[in-house]
Amino acid sequence: MRIAGLAAFVGMSVLSLLGQSAPASAEADCKAVVQPSPFGPDDQTGATNRITPAVTKAAAAEIQTGVVTSMANPLVDGIPLFGTRFSKTILSSFATMPGAEYGNNKLSYMEDTYLSQSHVGTHIDGLGHIGIQDCYYNQTPMGKYVTQNYLKRLGLENIKTFATRGVIIDAVKVFQAAGKLKANPACKTPCLDAGSLITEADLQAGLKMYNVTLREADAVFINTGWGDLFKQWPAQNAAYNKGEPGISESAALWLAAQKVVAVGADTWAVEVIPGEREDIAFPVHKTLITDNGIHIIENVRTDLISDVATKSGRATFFLSMTVPKAVGTTGTFVNIEAIQ
Repeated sequence: MRIAGLAAFVGMSVLSLLGQSAPASAEADCKAVVQPSPFGPDDQTGATNRITPAVTKAAAAEIQTGVVTSMANPLVDGIPLFGTRFSKTILSSFATMPGAEYGNNKLSYMEDTYLSQSHVGTHIDGLGHIGIQDCYYNQTPMGKYVTQNYLKRLGLENIKTFATRGVIIDAVKVFQAAGKLKANPACKTPCLDAGSLITEADLQAGLKMYNVTLREADAVFINTGWGDLFKQWPAQNAAYNKGEPGISESAALWLAAQKVVAVGADTWAVEVIPGEREDIAFPVHKTLITDNGIHIIENVRTDLISDVATKSGRATFFLSMTVPKAVGTTGTFVNIEAIQ
């Protein structure tokens, strides 16, 4: 009786929800809360539209020595994960037992299964990742395009390329120079503590340190030192996830005005946590992704390229990062390399 009663209640609730009057025009509502794309009403690509052949050619001039610096953390079971996200790798071996091999040459093979959500490890946020209510990038009423398995719009397959110039901004050095660094004792190397707000003035100071002016289509990466806790997995997973230093909403607006294509950091959200306002959730994500089509890249390993910049005096590089054309997906783990 209880089960039947519950089923009836759920059924009536669903019918009640379906019976509620929908907005006269979901598209009109989205126009009120999300900015239109500067690339037209049908655009699903976003900021990577700015990476033209001329941009890539100019970025290639950054390759002078051919030295490659990794900017990705290893993807392995046990690393810090946001919220209830999960990641598990299962190895399958085939024909490895004596007598089970293939052919006279006794061939065997191995395969992997990823039981993982896409936003884990060093990963990119796609344009279908963040919205305001039902409204996503380019005023897209996403409810029309959601299926059980993937999105029908704004999937990662629409990204053009990231063959562009990368820029590293060392917020640790900026805060040290300004005498305002508040470190976390769990960090083994200098880091900004959780809640440390990085403003546009801080970003500009970091650029000035290396005499860099942002160009249209640049990808900007910020070293906060917080990634030190990521590298201490699993011991510091809770501390890493509890908060983070990050950019302010006004800093995100400033970066968007520079027409960058991506913003990454050695943190799990790029923006400051706890946030500037308790009642506003992830405003930097909304500003960059939803309003401007600028990708966010999280859990980036920024310490190595920051060290290289300190030694070489160069904070710019050719960005090597490929994103699988996984149709209808909202994000994926990526490998990033800085080539100088």
